[in-house]
Order: sequence, then structure tokens, then C-alpha cells
Amino acid sequence: MRTTELVDGFRHSASYVNAHRGKTFVVMLGGEALAQNQFRSIINDIALLHSLGINIVLVHGARPQIDAALKQQQLMPEYYNGVRITDEDSFKVIKQVVGGLQLDITARLSMSLSNTPMQGAQINVVSGNFVIAQPLGVDNGVDYCLSGKVRRIDVQGLRRQLDNHGIVLLGPVAASVTGESFNLTAEEVATQIAVKLKADKMIGFSAEKGILDSDGEVLAELMPTDAQRILSEQSETDGWCVATRAFLQASIDACRNGVARCHFVSYLDDGALLQELFSRDGIGTQIVTESAERLRRATITDIGGVLDLIRPLEQSGILVRRSREQLEMEIEQFMLIERDGLVIGCAALYPFEEDNAGEFACLVVHPDYRDADRGSVLLKNIIGQAKVRGYSRLFALTTRSIHWFLEQGFEIVEVDSLPNKKKQLYNYQRKSKILALDL
Repeated sequence: MRTTELVDGFRHSASYVNAHRGKTFVVMLGGEALAQNQFRSIINDIALLHSLGINIVLVHGARPQIDAALKQQQLMPEYYNGVRITDEDSFKVIKQVVGGLQLDITARLSMSLSNTPMQGAQINVVSGNFVIAQPLGVDNGVDYCLSGKVRRIDVQGLRRQLDNHGIVLLGPVAASVTGESFNLTAEEVATQIAVKLKADKMIGFSAEKGILDSDGEVLAELMPTDAQRILSEQSETDGWCVATRAFLQASIDACRNGVARCHFVSYLDDGALLQELFSRDGIGTQIVTESAERLRRATITDIGGVLDLIRPLEQSGILVRRSREQLEMEIEQFMLIERDGLVIGCAALYPFEEDNAGEFACLVVHPDYRDADRGSVLLKNIIGQAKVRGYSRLFALTTRSIHWFLEQGFEIVEVDSLPNKKKQLYNYQRKSKILALDL
């Protein structure tokens, strides 16, 4: 059984390995995560991502470690508008803490011991002046002293290191053009790097599995506007730590500035990072870029758009012809992908309640939009609907797309496996292949 699970997991993750290879991920590892026992496993998993051909920029925080060190030195942390005021005495402690953490992470990434995920690994960890800082200055009469913000990012320098297959490791302290150093927030550093590098993903960690709804369930996906609303509704008594709030705001900012996906996973769950990136359903929350495209249920006003989409395939014999009258009666069974008012994809779920099954039918994607696997998006939605209805099986009939269905987990079955009503309508001259997916 364990061997089967291993093989299945490896096979299912292969497509994600191929999809992620060559992409750039900015990983934000907050001080809260570094303080956990899972820290070593997370670093090992980040090294694993690197070994799979993913470009990694790792930005670490140090908020709880700094607070603890300041307390030990009997220095009281000062904040204004949620931003730390960094005086000279505090900054001496901050630089020591940040430097120590950076060395610890570098050491962990340098491990190559036997019987560990790092066995035989040779990773070049690069740190440097890729982030140029500037002071925050004075706000409403409050001097932030040595607290700063990002002035610019050395994008070419970062790309050179990534092209040389190194992991770039950066912390929340950066130098300025005047030769001073400033205390930044790791979230801002990660966000600015992700935006300037045009990173494919930004990833952060929290104690929770992701962003939770009112029932305590993980919200798998959020648009930036929804994430902003959730963030604004949180009060100081809701239990969200500073790091969670900061990274969620950073994710919103990153998405609104071109980073397609920001992931939020738990630092307490072993392997959460890998499960999020290499499984179909993931395990955390994604903040995704708002798009001109939207997935929605069809209405009677969509008849014309659906007909325009499916007619060419009907004329070529790939789809069974549907009259306008038939489509009007069935339109509520359809899901659409719409882009700027144009129907660019559709699929239908036909119910066979007596057999506790549904038919996945009429899958069409506009020829100009077949480069983003929108068919899988439609299938995933239909599968979700079928599960909500309590169906145990989803089946489909096709003459041309057999391999695509097999890649999605369907299996070829015989006519006798069809629901009775569908079996009576089966066209033996057309000889459509029948595929089924157990839910």
C-alpha cells in the first residue's frame, strides 16, 4: 500500500515539477517560522525546490527574535503606526540577530549529510547588496531613525546569481547609497523583489494552514479585493499575528503589481510547502491576480456566444449537433469562461440522478485561448459540482480527446457502464469512447 501511494504521488506531482522548472519563486520565511522545530524541514524543502530547477530568492524575517533580544538587553521596542522605530542601541542588537539567523540558514542549506534530503547537494548560497535602502524619515513629528524602506532592487545582479544556480538569501537589513544600514520589514523586501523580478510566485508561512473562513476552513483561493476585505475586517482580538497581517498585505500588493500567485502555507505542517506546490488541490491559500477572465454559470443570454463557440466543432463532427432550442433548454447545465464579454470556454454537467452520476459534456475552448489549460479549469469546476450533488461517478463520451481525459484521471470503460438512460441513447455508429472518473 505504501509503495502504491508513493508511486501515485510521484506520478501526480510530475506535471507540477515540469510546470515549475525554470520559474522564479520568492520565499518569505518569517522569524516565527524560523523559531519552530519545523524550520529544518522547511529549509530542506526549499533546497528540494532548488534541486528541481526552480530559481529561489529566500527572504528571512526576524521579528520575534529581535523582540526577544531587545527585551534581554532591557531595551523597550517602540512602534509608530505599526512600524518599529530603530534607534542606535536597538540597531546594534538587530544587526546581531539578523546576521546570526542568516548564518544559521546558510549553514542549513550547506548540509550534505547522508540520510537527509540534502545528501549530495551542492548549493551556492549568495547574500549581498541586492537591496538598496533609504530612511523612512520623519512622520508627523516622529523620527523613525534607522528604520528604512526599499529604494531600489538590483534586478540584474539577482538574475545573474539565479542564472548561476545559486539561492539568493536576504534579510531585513540593507545598506543605502550613503553607506548606512537600515532596518526594513522582510515582507516589503520580499514584495519588492517579487515585483521587480517578475517572479512567478511569492510564498509565505503562518501558524494557520492558510487564510480561514468563519467556519475555520481554509480558503483555497482569494482575489486581492477579497483578501483586502478579509484583512480590513480583522480586529486586534481575532488572533492574527503581526506576521500574518503583514504577509497578507504583502501578497495583495504583489498581486496588484503583477505577481500572478502568492501562496500562504503553515510552518507547523510538515511538508506543507511541497503539498501546496505539487498537488492538485494544494493545502494552503492562494492570492491570485485579478483577471479579465471569469468562470461563471451560463444564462439564456449566453446562447449566441455558446453557439459561436461550439458550431465549428459540430460542423467538423467532433461534437454532436445541438439545436438552438435544445441548447436553450440545457443552458443552465453549462459553465462558461468569459473574457471581456467573449465566451472562450464552456462545459456542461448533465445529471443522471437515478444512477448517482453526471456526464461531463460539450467541453470547448476557443482556439486562441488553448494555452492556459482552461479545459482543466472547467473540469475541476464540474467535478466540484458533481461532488456537491453527491455523485459517485463522472463520465464523458469523446471521439478525439481520449488522451486528454486519461491525463485528467479518467479511465476507459464499456457501454454497459453508462447510466441506463444514456445507454439507450448511445450511438454505435459514432463509436465514441466512454471514459469515467470515480469521485
